[in-house]
Amino acid sequence: MNLARNLESSAIYFPDRPAIRQGSLEWTYAELNERANKVATGLMKLGIKPGDYIGLCSLNSADWIAFYFGVLKIGAVAITLSGLLTGDELAFLITHSKPKVLFTDPSKLEDVMRLKSDNGLQTVICSDGDMDLSHLMRMGERAFQAIDMDRLDTAAVLYTGGTTGAPKGVMLSHEGMNFAARAIAYYEHSVPTDQALCFLPFNHVFGQNHIMNSTIYSSGCLELLPAFDMDRVLEAIAAGRVTKFFAVPTVYVRFLSLPDLEKKVGKLRYCFSAAASMAREIVKQWKERTGVTIAESYGMTEVMPTTFNHFYPEFHVVGSVGPVVHGVEAQIRDVEGNVLSQGQEGEVCIRGRNVMKGYLNNPEATIAGMWNGEWFRSGDIGVLDDRGYFYIVDRLKDLIITGGENVYPREVEEALYTQPGVEECAVIGLPDKEWGEKVSAYIVPKPGQQISTNDLKAGLKTLLSPFKVPKKIEIVKELPKSPAGKILKRELKRQVLEESKH
Repeated sequence: MNLARNLESSAIYFPDRPAIRQGSLEWTYAELNERANKVATGLMKLGIKPGDYIGLCSLNSADWIAFYFGVLKIGAVAITLSGLLTGDELAFLITHSKPKVLFTDPSKLEDVMRLKSDNGLQTVICSDGDMDLSHLMRMGERAFQAIDMDRLDTAAVLYTGGTTGAPKGVMLSHEGMNFAARAIAYYEHSVPTDQALCFLPFNHVFGQNHIMNSTIYSSGCLELLPAFDMDRVLEAIAAGRVTKFFAVPTVYVRFLSLPDLEKKVGKLRYCFSAAASMAREIVKQWKERTGVTIAESYGMTEVMPTTFNHFYPEFHVVGSVGPVVHGVEAQIRDVEGNVLSQGQEGEVCIRGRNVMKGYLNNPEATIAGMWNGEWFRSGDIGVLDDRGYFYIVDRLKDLIITGGENVYPREVEEALYTQPGVEECAVIGLPDKEWGEKVSAYIVPKPGQQISTNDLKAGLKTLLSPFKVPKKIEIVKELPKSPAGKILKRELKRQVLEESKH
C-alpha cells in the first residue's frame, strides 16, 4: 500500500485531465505524476530511503503537491509544516522532527539555514538554498512506480495547532490517509469532472487530506490559491471554475455579508465546512440564499473523518455532524470511560482505521489520548440521538463553570448569531471573584452596522437561561484566527488577560 498510488491511478485512467490549476498554470494528471516521479528519484539520488523524514514548509502550490507525492512514492515520511511559521516556531518543529531534506520558500530560507548544523538537516530545497526544485528534478527520472509500503507505515506527520500547549506531531499511516480520502470522496459524491477550490493550507488535515488527497483519489481538478483572498475566491466561483467549495465558518459568514451573493455561486454543487463548529443560523441563511446545503463532518487531525452529514441531502440535519462513516466506531463516554446512553452528554471517543498511529516522539501524550489503547479521546463533548446522529456540544476544555453552572460557549454563540448585526463572535470564560468564571462575549459587527450591547443582552435573555447570558459583551474589530481562518479562543483569552494587567 502507498497513498501515492491514488495519483498513479488517476494518471493511468485520466492522463490528460487537468489535475491542478494555479493562475495561468495547468498540469494534467500525467504531468503531475511525472513531476512527482522526478522528485522521488531525485531524492533517492540524495540518499533518501523509506522511513526518512522529509519536510515541507511552504504555502500552497503545484510544486508543493508534486514534492509531497514524490516523498510518498519512495516511502519517506512527509513532515508538513505551515508556511507561516515564525523563526522560533520553525526551530521547535525542525528540532522535534529532524527532517533530512526540507522544501521551503525563500521567505523561510534564512531561518532554515541557521537550523541545519544541529538537527540533521542535510539539504534545503529552495532558490538560493542548497539546490532549487528544478535542479532536484533534473537529477530524477520521468518513470517510477511508488514503493509498496506496509499499510501501517507512516505516510505523513501533521502538527496540531498548539493552542493547548506545545504542538504535537500526529503520525498518519498510509492506510489511515487512504481510508480518509476514499471515505470523503464517497460521501461527497466526487466525480472526475469536479473542480475543487483549495485555499486552506496543505499542512492542515482539512487542506491536505479532505481536499487535496480526496480530489486526487477521485481524479478531480484542484484550483489552488496560496491563501484566502476574497476577490480571487469570488472570481473563481463566479467564473464557473469551481463545483466544490471548502471553507471554515468565518469565510461563510463573510460571504453572507455580500448583497449579491445569489449571483456569484456559479456552478457550485457542493459546499463543506470544517475546522470549527458552524452555527445553525449560518447554515440556514446559506441554503436560503444559494440553494446549496453546507455539509459538515466531524473529525480531527488524529481521527479524520469520523462522521458525515450527509450522503443523501434529504437526510441532512442542521446542527448535527451526522452519523459515523462506514468503518468507524464512535461512542459517548463519561470521565471514567463508561459508555453513556443516547441523549447523555459526554466525551466523543473514536475507534477505526481513521485513528492516528500516535504522536511523534511523545508516547506519554499518545497513551493519555486513548482509552485502553484503542479508543481515541477527542476532548469534545457530544451527544448521540436515537437516529444515530452526533451533535458536538463544545470542547471539553472550553467549558465555562460560572456560579457552579456549566456553560458551553457554542450554545451562547449559536444564540448570538441569531441577533441582528452579528458577523462573528467568540465566547470565553474569564476569571471572576464572585462567579469563578464569567461568561464573556466578543463580537465583530457586520460591515457598516452598529450593535448595542444592551439590545444584545435583551435578545439573549429570551433564548438562554440567565446564567448563560454573557456578563461581559465587548464589540471588537476582529478576532484572532489561525491561518486556516479558525477563531482562536485561547489566544483571545490570553490577549484579554494580558490587557487586563495594564
